[in-house]
Amino acid sequence: MAKKDNTARIHEPLFHIAKRDALPLGKTVLIRASAILISLVVCAIVCFVLIKINPLELYSTMFEGVFGTSRRIWKFLKDSAVLLCFALAVTPAFKMKFWNIGAEGQVLVSCLASVACMYYLKDSVDTWLLLIIMFVASVLAGAAWALLPAICKAQWNTNETLFTLMMNYVATNLVAFFLIKWTPDGSSSLGSLPYGHLPQVLNEYLLLIIVVALLTVGMYIYLKYSKQGYEISVVGESQKTASYIGISVKKVIVRTMLVSGAICGLAGFLIVSALDHSVTTESAGGQGFTAIMVSWLGKFNPFIMIITSFLMIFLQQGADRISTEFNISNAFPSIVTGIILFFIIGCEFFINYKIIFRQKEVK
Repeated sequence: MAKKDNTARIHEPLFHIAKRDALPLGKTVLIRASAILISLVVCAIVCFVLIKINPLELYSTMFEGVFGTSRRIWKFLKDSAVLLCFALAVTPAFKMKFWNIGAEGQVLVSCLASVACMYYLKDSVDTWLLLIIMFVASVLAGAAWALLPAICKAQWNTNETLFTLMMNYVATNLVAFFLIKWTPDGSSSLGSLPYGHLPQVLNEYLLLIIVVALLTVGMYIYLKYSKQGYEISVVGESQKTASYIGISVKKVIVRTMLVSGAICGLAGFLIVSALDHSVTTESAGGQGFTAIMVSWLGKFNPFIMIITSFLMIFLQQGADRISTEFNISNAFPSIVTGIILFFIIGCEFFINYKIIFRQKEVK
């Protein structure tokens, strides 16, 4: 009589996920392009099923809403530049794996610092001197707002995500407090102040765009070729390795967050002096959070982040145009935007990982 085999069988999973080696540039571009194409097809099906709109008409409306007139093109470039400036601000910290979610608050306090200079100095100094004072005050305010979570992280290893997120709310309420203080009538609206305006070059947007373009080049050089950029990369890869080779991790954390906050300060200065000439609790416009996606999708490369900034603003402005043109709720354009972003973000999985299926046993 044959003996019963009591050996337990090991059941392997149907598939497992493994880290993929770096793909050639051509393949990564192909994967991302395929993801965008598939997302457009899915959006077309959703549009036809839910609101009975011709998908081609929908996409042409989005394109028209962004590039239909020269004014819209300039607005697209301006909004992209502002978003890119936010993204450049958070990138050094993110590359170091310091999750700075506080760009919104850092920009808000910078806007507040600029407007405070405008409000209190008024006509007492020349415009050029006022602009210098506003710039210095904004950069210092942004850097100071980023310094506190950096010190707490370096000294006591606090959670930087929660810390910087909570400071956004503090900044918002700080702005609200001063608006009440500066508007005795209770309107909480300063309106456009006639002081401290940056000079116009061709139009009101071009100078801002040029400044952000120069900042993009500078940030690329800083991260790619400078000693500090190298230290940021090493700390991001492994803090233990950084300490082993003599890099002061605490010093790098504090210094990098000062840089991040200072760039947020520049963004706040540009928003006040070139665009709004005032401050509200919505001066940052939620771009500090959108910038996180721009930086991440751009792989922390400032030049690639230009493309991701263009994409995000195109989707935002195109969605607004759809809502106006077809007289539908803002919710539906947001659905279209969400579907497209879902596929774009999801394709990163297939770029970084591969699925290996279990091979059939040969008997």
